[in-house]
Amino acid sequence: ISLQQDVIAGFLYAILILVIFHPVVDLIDNFNLTYKYAPLIIITLLGFYLLQVTGEAGEMTAVEKVEQQLAGLRIARRCMPSEEPAYLLDIHTSRAAQPGSSPLVAVSCSNESLRVYDGETLRFLREYGGRGGVLAGVRFAHTCDSLVFSACSQGTVKCWDVRSATQKPAQVFSGYPSNVFISFDVSCSDLIVCAGTEKVEKDTFLVFWDARGITDCASATKEPLGVYSESHNDDITKICFHPREPNLVVSGSTDGLVNVFDINKDNEDDALISTCNSDSSVSSLGWSGEDYKQVYCMTHDEGFCWWDMAQLDTEEPITLLHVLDVRESVCAENHGLHYLVGGFYHEQAGKLFLIGGTSTGDIHLISCSTDGLSLVGTLCGGHSATVRSFCWSPTDESLLTGGEDAQLLLWKPGAVERSLTKKASLKISSSVQKRVRVHNTSLKSRKK
Repeated sequence: ISLQQDVIAGFLYAILILVIFHPVVDLIDNFNLTYKYAPLIIITLLGFYLLQVTGEAGEMTAVEKVEQQLAGLRIARRCMPSEEPAYLLDIHTSRAAQPGSSPLVAVSCSNESLRVYDGETLRFLREYGGRGGVLAGVRFAHTCDSLVFSACSQGTVKCWDVRSATQKPAQVFSGYPSNVFISFDVSCSDLIVCAGTEKVEKDTFLVFWDARGITDCASATKEPLGVYSESHNDDITKICFHPREPNLVVSGSTDGLVNVFDINKDNEDDALISTCNSDSSVSSLGWSGEDYKQVYCMTHDEGFCWWDMAQLDTEEPITLLHVLDVRESVCAENHGLHYLVGGFYHEQAGKLFLIGGTSTGDIHLISCSTDGLSLVGTLCGGHSATVRSFCWSPTDESLLTGGEDAQLLLWKPGAVERSLTKKASLKISSSVQKRVRVHNTSLKSRKK
């Protein structure tokens, strides 16, 4: 039966070629015979066609090349856990002060300390804080690579100058007496610091400070410029300023809302550009897309939402993708997907990628499109426990990761590990546990 089907198919293809292509060949022959410039015109048209096909293939290759690089990340350096092991909760890198110089890496830890490392060798340099309150993130200044910020649960945001060995902060930004900060960020111009609070009684705040003149008034305490108090009604878990426009900031909360503000406006109502509802407690968020006009967030129950702010003034829907549970939509063979850590936008590829992983330390790289999520690759052999933090460097296409095994790892495309430190196999205990709150499903979005 199979042979008969092949014969019939071949016969039909022969008829198709005779019916469609034979007249076309005749037309070309007649054109060649009647017009002396025919060969030149045909070659030109073929050239244009090949350029178009090659260009389209090249665009696809650029994205595929980036995905291949990500999947090919290998451990270049491994930092040995300190004498007092701790969860590595957040990581950030400075911009190298001069071409060829090594950037710095800052890590906030569950033992309430902030550690600074050499970005190329992961050599430990110094440590700040300790027993001064639970830290809520870490950020280097954008315009000065020696200044590093961190917020803490005792109601302050502190700034240290890593050029100084002293434990005394260069600047302290004080909140109001009841403030417990659990998130913060610094604007891309370094002019504004913003921190989000835990809910105390019925109040939750976004607190703002003027960050200018840090090096001019060392150790002085700065009071807040003001607060936003009406846009969230539960813990503000994440804050992220726009990468290019210092007046735009997005905040996420356990109330499920993701709010975008223009802080140049005179009051909170006018500043609130958009409110999007993730339908769950927000664990992470960021900006993506061309000119960073898109906002995405992840939730504590491993959901994912992605919105296009460019569509706010149009009739088009702003939701690009909404996945209730990424663990069920991403196929990770033989590894599984247990949680999400965060995301980053790759400008060269024009793609948003998510970072997830397993409880045994495997790291999953996930590509995002409006059609859904797909696994790019899995990084194995690094961590031995849950990965809590990462930082992507577009400069050298490298990835820093930190986890509950107290290890700080540097991954680079095709790297060969040069550290002699053996992989730690322990999962350390910590008093800091992952924050998970039940989402109030009765709360509705205020805007589109």
